[in-house]
Amino acid sequence: MVFPAPPRYCDAMSETRTQKPAWVIEKERARREGPAPVWLFGLHAVRDALLNPARAHERLVVTRNAAEKLSEAIAASCVTPEEADPRRFPAPLDPGSVHQGAALLTRPLDWGGVEETCAPTEADPAPVVLLLDRVTDPHNVGAILRSAEVFGARAVIAPLRHAAPETGALAKSASGALERQPYLRVKNLSETMERLRGLGFRLVGLDGAAETEIGEAVAPAGPIGLVLGAEGPGLREKSREGCDLLARIPFSGNFGSLNVSNAAAISLYAARTARR
Repeated sequence: MVFPAPPRYCDAMSETRTQKPAWVIEKERARREGPAPVWLFGLHAVRDALLNPARAHERLVVTRNAAEKLSEAIAASCVTPEEADPRRFPAPLDPGSVHQGAALLTRPLDWGGVEETCAPTEADPAPVVLLLDRVTDPHNVGAILRSAEVFGARAVIAPLRHAAPETGALAKSASGALERQPYLRVKNLSETMERLRGLGFRLVGLDGAAETEIGEAVAPAGPIGLVLGAEGPGLREKSREGCDLLARIPFSGNFGSLNVSNAAAISLYAARTARR
């Protein structure tokens, strides 16, 4: 009888060295499959997501009442609804989520890169974009997306880390704007600021202690990037250094603090008014 030769020590060591850790395997899987699906909830958010052909839906859970209200959107989509008892709603949502009887499991949107989304065009030679420096509250980001859509911003840009991801809470706060307003997540915000400057953007950072007022800062023609920091700490030093100019929103009296979503809306309005 002939027995197979035992594996050589070097071969065994080579196999051990090439075995990938679990976190590397998971990271490669996520890269292949793309971002994990998210649960969106609430009638407005679910309706607009169902009507968005760019979405890839996986599961829709609705109560009978919600299904009637969403009937047209459900008919236009390719997902079969699951009718649920409102007292035992089966979608795995965070406690306290006001789902209004509707939840949709769907893939996050892919808006493409910064250059293809934000570059000036013949139809829009002076676009306005918003850059969010570590704004982590999904309700604030949702409100900012709504303002960005209303005032015609080209995109809202935020870092992949230390920023609000696309979630049900963000989508509900955006009230449908998430489906129409590009929300770009980038690896490095400072590097993205440089790329925008290469496209011709002037970068204006919001700072309550700045000397220049926002209306004056956004008046010059050309593409504008409005850079807003988180409430409390404001802009990080590196983000401040990457701005061409710092500007403040004028206020009356001794109180000059605004919620970041309000500051974004006022800044966008100032940019639109100055260009008009």
